[in-house]
Amino acid sequence: MTISKGPQVFPRTEYLRRLQAVKSEMAKREIEALVVTFDRNINYLTGYTARSAYVPQALVISNHDEEPSLILRLMDAPAGIHLTYLERNKVISYPEALVGNPEKDGYDAVIDFLREANLSNRGVGLEMGQLPARAAENFKKRLPDARFVDCTHVVTWIRAIKSELEIALMKEAAAIADAGMMRAAQVIRPGVHEADAIAEILSTLAHGANGKHGTGIANIYMCSSPRTGTCHITWSDDVFRQGSQVNLELGGVRHTYTAAVMRTFSIGKPSDRLRRLHDAEVAGLEAALGTVRPGATCNDVAQAFNQTIEKHGFQKDSRCGYGIGIDWNEAVTSLKEGDMTVLKPNMTFHLMLGNWLDEDFGYVLSETFRVTRSGADVLTGVPREIFEI
Repeated sequence: MTISKGPQVFPRTEYLRRLQAVKSEMAKREIEALVVTFDRNINYLTGYTARSAYVPQALVISNHDEEPSLILRLMDAPAGIHLTYLERNKVISYPEALVGNPEKDGYDAVIDFLREANLSNRGVGLEMGQLPARAAENFKKRLPDARFVDCTHVVTWIRAIKSELEIALMKEAAAIADAGMMRAAQVIRPGVHEADAIAEILSTLAHGANGKHGTGIANIYMCSSPRTGTCHITWSDDVFRQGSQVNLELGGVRHTYTAAVMRTFSIGKPSDRLRRLHDAEVAGLEAALGTVRPGATCNDVAQAFNQTIEKHGFQKDSRCGYGIGIDWNEAVTSLKEGDMTVLKPNMTFHLMLGNWLDEDFGYVLSETFRVTRSGADVLTGVPREIFEI
């Protein structure tokens, strides 16, 4: 028996459009093959979503072939066939003998593939950012006649501008994120264990919104008193207490496309300091969103926010956000001063205004938005308030 093809998130034409954009960039760099190793980029170009990147895997794109070749561990090959649009002969497995082998690994199978495809003496692009140093050296050692080009962010930059099909998924993910945050507002109560509240939020993120289920769970960060000065920790083995503050960051996921949102909760009346910071951050958020337009830069958005909260007597040391799409962070754009990336329609960002002022005091507020021809389209829709419990 052979495994069947699963339902495809996007039509084949969408993947071929993306591939053509990559091949155009390959031509500019005069390379005939590109070895993609970053799992998010493999997902973008094939639809492959299995969590198998803990072992070597790669997508090899050749300018001579319409479809790329996906090279996976033997046990992951059926998922490659099922999840992607690729023809069966384009999903290639390497043997289990290369797993846990101190001498050779799956990247050797990728090198062998390049040799067998007569690409070993051509221009070859490598995503160096995700490639272990040992593997990078092995490529150069075993393919001495190849001309290697660092193509770490080539695909990621292409991902930065979404198609309308991708935007539709981002909107669905945003609705799920909103539902998760509103569920949090219902279950965060004095005496409730943080883990029990998280269980309810996770259930909501999986059930989804508007008839669209969540298809994954992004990281959830819950930082409650006295831990509100932290940012990237999960829930604790504790209960919520009267007078506590809770900072919550979560995301909705639709077929790996992620929309994030952050809000602050106060169990009891918020302190004057928290209220003043909230008012400053909301004003800064609105100023930042008002700056968004094609032709503006990431720097412009960050400056608008920073200048606004400084007028209120606060400052934020960390950046104001970053590109978001497949998974949480696209890693090539930052909403910070000095990033002169020009905004273009259908770029999507997490405007992340978490502000940690002291070791024991911080505050969070964020929205996911896309750039349109006329400004910012905010995808998330949770009320911009401190949720007072």
